[in-house]
Amino acid sequence: MELSEILGYFGALIVGLVLGLIGGGGSILTVPIFVYFIGLNPILATAYSLFVVGVTSVIGAFQNFKKGLVDVKTAVIFAVPAFVAVYLTRRYLVQMIPDVVFSIGNLDITNSIFIMVLFAIIMLLASFSMIRNKRDSLGKTKSETQEFNYPLIAIEGLVVGVLTGIVGAGGGFLIIPALVLLAKLPMKKAVGTSLLIIAVKSLIGFLGDLSNLEINWPFLLVFTSISIVGIIIGVYISKFISGKKLKIGFGYFTLIMAVYIIYKELF
Repeated sequence: MELSEILGYFGALIVGLVLGLIGGGGSILTVPIFVYFIGLNPILATAYSLFVVGVTSVIGAFQNFKKGLVDVKTAVIFAVPAFVAVYLTRRYLVQMIPDVVFSIGNLDITNSIFIMVLFAIIMLLASFSMIRNKRDSLGKTKSETQEFNYPLIAIEGLVVGVLTGIVGAGGGFLIIPALVLLAKLPMKKAVGTSLLIIAVKSLIGFLGDLSNLEINWPFLLVFTSISIVGIIIGVYISKFISGKKLKIGFGYFTLIMAVYIIYKELF
C-alpha cells in the first residue's frame, strides 16, 4: 500500500471526526482525499463522497437524536426539496457536463477541473459564512420561541441539493447557517439536525449514480467504516468543546483548503 493510500484511509477517520464535531464539512475533506490521495476522477470521487458522508451521517444523526439534538420537523422541511434536487442532479445533470466545459486561451477547463474549482468556490463562500456570520448569530439562537421561515428553508434546501449533486458535498457547511439563521436553532441542535439532512440527501443522491458508475464496493465500505469510527468519537468529544469555536476554526480551515484546491487545479 502506497503512502498516499495510507494517508487517504487516515483521512477517512478525520472525515468522521469533523462530521461528529461540527455536523458538516466531511465532504470538504472527502472529495480532495479521493482525488489527490486515492487518485479517483472527480465525478467518481463525488459519488463516493455522497455514500461515505451519507452513511457516516446516519450514525451521527442517531447519536444526536438520542440526546434530543435533532429537530425532525425542520429536517423534513429542508430535506424534501434537497433530496429531489440532488437525485435529479446526479442522475441526469452531472452526466450532461461535457469533457471540456470551456477554454481560456490555451487552457482547457475539463469537467474534472470545473467540478473541483466549483467545489473550491463553494468552500470559499462557506468559509466566509462560518467565520463572519456565526460569530454574530450564535448568541441570538437561544430564544425560547422558535420561528420558521418555511419558504426560505425550502429554497435553501433546493439550492443545496443541486450544489450537492454537482460537487458531491453533503452541504453541512451550507445547511448549518440556514438552520441557525432561518430556523433559529441553537448551534448544537443545528449540528444534529444537519447530520440527519445530510444523511438522507447524500444517500439519495448516491442512488442517482448507481446506474451511471461502476462502484468499487470493498474499498468504499472499508473507507466508510473508518469514517463511522471517526464520527462516533467526534460526537462523543463534541460534548466537551465549544460549538462556536469549532465553527469559526473550521471556517478558517475551509478557506485554506479552498485556496489550495484552486491553486492545484489551475496552476
